[in-house]
Amino acid sequence: MVISEIKKQIKTNPILRYFFYAAGFLFFVFCLLAVWEIYVPRSPASNNIITYIAKSGLGDDEIAKDLEDQGIIKSNYFFRFFVVASFQHSKLQAGKYLLSPNMSVYEIVEKMVAGDIVKQKITILEGWDIKDIEKYLVANDILSQENFAKTVSQDFSYRFDFLKSMNLEGYLFPDTYEVYEGESGDEIIKNILSNFDKKITPDMREEIVVQKKSIFEIITIASLIEKEVKTLNDKKIVSGIIQNRLRLGMPLQIDATINYITNKSDPRVAIKDTKIDSPYNTYKYTGLPKAPISNPGMDSILAAIYPKASPYLFYLSSPGGKVIFSKTLAEHNLAIAKYLRPQNY
Repeated sequence: MVISEIKKQIKTNPILRYFFYAAGFLFFVFCLLAVWEIYVPRSPASNNIITYIAKSGLGDDEIAKDLEDQGIIKSNYFFRFFVVASFQHSKLQAGKYLLSPNMSVYEIVEKMVAGDIVKQKITILEGWDIKDIEKYLVANDILSQENFAKTVSQDFSYRFDFLKSMNLEGYLFPDTYEVYEGESGDEIIKNILSNFDKKITPDMREEIVVQKKSIFEIITIASLIEKEVKTLNDKKIVSGIIQNRLRLGMPLQIDATINYITNKSDPRVAIKDTKIDSPYNTYKYTGLPKAPISNPGMDSILAAIYPKASPYLFYLSSPGGKVIFSKTLAEHNLAIAKYLRPQNY
């Protein structure tokens, strides 16, 4: 009824009819302009790529003005209009973006809503300890030494149940990660710990429980294996040797634990170093060291969970990389004489 009345008024009133047509025309022009401003890039043929940093706390109006000032978009007004009209004004994410004048407002907004920021790949290698990771992140300007130290000293056990202490050694899973500029140490470490949490599957966790062990014990064993041998088969045999020695109450006598204490990388540790009083010294004390000594990869973790049974109690790595296994100390000493030069052993 109301619509029909309006139509009647428009037909009988020339001024109202003129106003109606003018408004319709202006609306049509605005729609064309909006499409041009939002979906057509400023410079479609441009090869120029600009690094734009959207700082945390910036609103869409400030971002729009920045983009216009840097020559990326034609008009900050239509940028703001689009993000408001599409209900995305509160979804623009902070970070560093690679943008170009050949991108439309629509493409830029989609990119910023998705958080498609510039990322840098970092790779944590198997067997690195926390000090190695710190040096790597500092050298690549990912985190400062102070920031890293502050981050790893925090207690993340409230979020990750596999952590039983504030010591993160062993749980910074070796893998390739993507980080963005300005990402906090907390976010980086949480991402790494989350990856570890995913890698330890329900089947693996169940097997650990069946063996009446803890993830802490498994990762500690895996950290020893990681530093001692390379192939999966050798890792499984060494894992079995560690189990044999633990069962018999024999000291593990693993050189890697001494290197962890001394911060060295000697293939054969000095006798004087085996006398150091430390809970990590597996020459001086029986049982596992106080905590993991490295961050092991998946092969070492699997070897720790699924050791290979054998009669061996000793092993050594020859200069050529071959691992020699022995059942008795006498056999082990013969292997040392054959494959290794005396080095304060």
